[in-house]
Amino acid sequence: MTVRPSILCPIDFSDASAGALRYAAAIAAHFATRLIVLSVEDPLLTEAVDLGTGIVWSPEDCRRGMEQFAAKTFGAESTTLASLEYEVAVGKPAGEILRVARERACDLIVISTHGLTGMRKLFFGSTTERVLRETTRPVLVTPPLDPGPVRLEDARQVIGRIVVPVDLSAASRHQTQVAYGLAEALGVPMILVHVIEPLKSRLAARLHVAGIEADRRAVAEDGLSKLMATVPLRVHREALVVYGDPAEELAKVARDRHAGLVLMGLHGSPLLGPRMGSVTYRMLCVFPGLVLALPPKDVKPPQPERVKVGTAAVDGRR
Repeated sequence: MTVRPSILCPIDFSDASAGALRYAAAIAAHFATRLIVLSVEDPLLTEAVDLGTGIVWSPEDCRRGMEQFAAKTFGAESTTLASLEYEVAVGKPAGEILRVARERACDLIVISTHGLTGMRKLFFGSTTERVLRETTRPVLVTPPLDPGPVRLEDARQVIGRIVVPVDLSAASRHQTQVAYGLAEALGVPMILVHVIEPLKSRLAARLHVAGIEADRRAVAEDGLSKLMATVPLRVHREALVVYGDPAEELAKVARDRHAGLVLMGLHGSPLLGPRMGSVTYRMLCVFPGLVLALPPKDVKPPQPERVKVGTAAVDGRR
């Protein structure tokens, strides 16, 4: 049986998550994929509603709130509303987001860096971080102040260019191919960037640093040339070697080249699955644009133990 591609967009009813939802809808419409909108409620709070007010919490109430939020986001007459699928879960936000993405075979998660902070809302700063640390699926992280596009064609003007930081490891080829596909679909240039970090060892003073730096640059340029050769000429691409702190230099390149999207690779291991590196984390802190976090290819998802607290989850599929 062929499973139709799908996108998962968690919301917390904030303006930031409305921007993420617009991006998710634009991507879903362009590629004709399903869009699943997810809301996660805290089990302790849902039980507190029952005990403190005598009103029984129902996932249908949450779903109606999601429908109202979508109508406000897109407009009550928008045709987008008919294509949305709503799902409600109860539990820890990051764990439920990853569970739904896995069970619904989602190809992409779209989530904002931050959302509301309050008794009944998700703390999307920490939630996004945990999702990135454990995901086995690509995650598009949207900035909190970006209202999002109406169509993917509108995103082309916002993105401008795609910056692709590569460490020249085996994963860089897959990362480059994904960036090429996006650059071709959007009609924007792509820039492969490798950052050479300064030598910090005390031995550096006793060595011929100039020769070592020249060798490091030659290796970097050779690696970038091989990656560039995998990208068809019909896509405008360039390679760049820079020196310094990776996150700061990458943010500087993106700013100077007016790039609105950075495609980052997530580190991974066969046992633990993908893990967000320090460079990716810092980029989310210093870069004001879109970040697409790409897990390593062919990494099996980790199997954490699930602890049932109250109602473990509510299946909102119709």
